[in-house]
Amino acid sequence: MEVDYFNSRRAMMDGFVARHFTWPGTLHLHGVAFGWDILRAPLNVILSPILVLTRIAAYLFGRAGWRSGADWLARRQILLRTSVARRVEMLLVTDLLELPFDEGFAAHDQHTLTRAVLSAPQLREMIRTRGSAAEAEGLGQRIAGALGEYAGARSAVAEITTTLCVLVVGALAFQALTPGMISFAPGVADTMARATAIAAFPLGETLGGLWYRVFVADASPWLVGATVAGLVMIGSVIAAFAGVLADPVQSRLGIHRRRLGRLLDTVEVEILGRGDRPFVAREHFYARVLDLWDAVASTVRIFRN
Repeated sequence: MEVDYFNSRRAMMDGFVARHFTWPGTLHLHGVAFGWDILRAPLNVILSPILVLTRIAAYLFGRAGWRSGADWLARRQILLRTSVARRVEMLLVTDLLELPFDEGFAAHDQHTLTRAVLSAPQLREMIRTRGSAAEAEGLGQRIAGALGEYAGARSAVAEITTTLCVLVVGALAFQALTPGMISFAPGVADTMARATAIAAFPLGETLGGLWYRVFVADASPWLVGATVAGLVMIGSVIAAFAGVLADPVQSRLGIHRRRLGRLLDTVEVEILGRGDRPFVAREHFYARVLDLWDAVASTVRIFRN
């Protein structure tokens, strides 16, 4: 009975992806991003490294045998829940798992996810096998955490998408490798400095353009710093809607399906009590690798100059 339920969920994954992660489904999904998500996105970019550190610490604590500490760290909700993430959580519960869920409460309280899992008729008999109410509550919290982790992975994918766009623009505009806003900013700042210098050239802009083809107008450190800050903020806002581009590509490549499969594997293992298989959004680690690449590229450029 239990295995049949989870097999039926896996059979629905392709339809779920087609409905919500391809056009026009993803456009409808991101319609809720207008508003506070534009402010949450930049903050989540700042919080993402902290999330990665807590996940690494949770893994190390688990390997060392400190199970309670590992579970506590793994349940920490570091990222701000965006409206898009809440919408994804609701769709996972109602459309994929087909559990009763109050969307109105979901918009404000993640504990509703735990309640939805524990009260679901489809899972009630499996949950009753738990030894105590505390164990059942812990089970519900772990599954709710897995759903939240899945929804939160979208912020990391959005960062990666923004980075790839910056790479393309940097290659086309500056013929340079720019794996992030930090390495992209000097090229933008130099262009701004050159345009300002040409406009202020005392013999006119035509001669100024010729002059600054020979003599470089370097951007000041203050201009570079301000450009970095501005581009990071712009990139973070763009990241709030980057899923509109990223979702169809991931659907085509089968990434959404594989990620959903890992999520269902985690839920099944938790419900059936067959071991410990937490869901970890690997995309956060990939995004931090790109950040490291960006930092190294910027450092190399500084030493070359």
